[in-house]
Amino acid sequence: MHLPFGRIAAAMVTPFHPDGSLDPEGAQALAVHLVDRGCDGIVVSGTTGEAPTTSDAEKDTLLRAVLEAVGDRAAVTAGVGSNDTRHTLELARAAERAGAHGLLAVTPYYSKPSQEGIRQHFTALADATPLPVMVYDIPGRTGTALSRDTLLRLAEHPRIAAVKDAAYHLLGSARLIADTGLPYYSGADELNLPLFAVGAVGVVSTVANVAPAATRAVLDAHASGDTAAATALNARLLPLVEAMMTLAQGAVTAKALLRQRQLPAGPVRLPLLDADRELTEALLSGYLAAEGASAVAS
Repeated sequence: MHLPFGRIAAAMVTPFHPDGSLDPEGAQALAVHLVDRGCDGIVVSGTTGEAPTTSDAEKDTLLRAVLEAVGDRAAVTAGVGSNDTRHTLELARAAERAGAHGLLAVTPYYSKPSQEGIRQHFTALADATPLPVMVYDIPGRTGTALSRDTLLRLAEHPRIAAVKDAAYHLLGSARLIADTGLPYYSGADELNLPLFAVGAVGVVSTVANVAPAATRAVLDAHASGDTAAATALNARLLPLVEAMMTLAQGAVTAKALLRQRQLPAGPVRLPLLDADRELTEALLSGYLAAEGASAVAS
């Protein structure tokens, strides 16, 4: 199966300088680091990339920098989601001009559109460029879930190419995977292995920012048929997953750990707040367990 978004895609943080300005060179260095350690996909300007607080010009600069650094070795996907269809289409066309390999768009948030409004939003996006589109279903953040009927209809569009699934509904996801054939990507690190067990093909991972090899090791073991190894490796990774996904927002937790490793990250932008010492120590404890998982895998 051709996967235009890669298989192990990091939902990459957006590095900033200490003064809060965009750090394109840092983004390039981080992207190279991630690809060198097993990521075959990079998603820029997602939630973990603090897209709500970066300007359109910054998004364009970031995308072009990452494409220059790793575009020949990994699928680079641009986040273009918003709750304004017109703005989403503008971002999509800009991403196409920059050379993006694909687009990621979240269900329009806050305004709670109808299912038909959501369908028309994603259809307009898929019609706007020739790029493949990954639909992001995360009702816990958007306030609106993608219905089964909406996804079935969207799956008929030739450029609706995948779903990033953070709906936390394994039965519904399993049925849609079976009924649509759409490639499903886990959008919730705690569900990576369970979703693979019901037919998912990849991940868009926040945890992969700091543990790319360990994240990949779980899925490689499962793909090879060694479910016992996949389960063991996943168990080693869980303390980091729990810390990063429950103690604070993903951009906060990922950047805290990247800073500890002297990798490009910088601060987060308000209204997010950087991790304090107590949170950083809790994250480091989980990180050491994940490094153990990576060492076992190798």
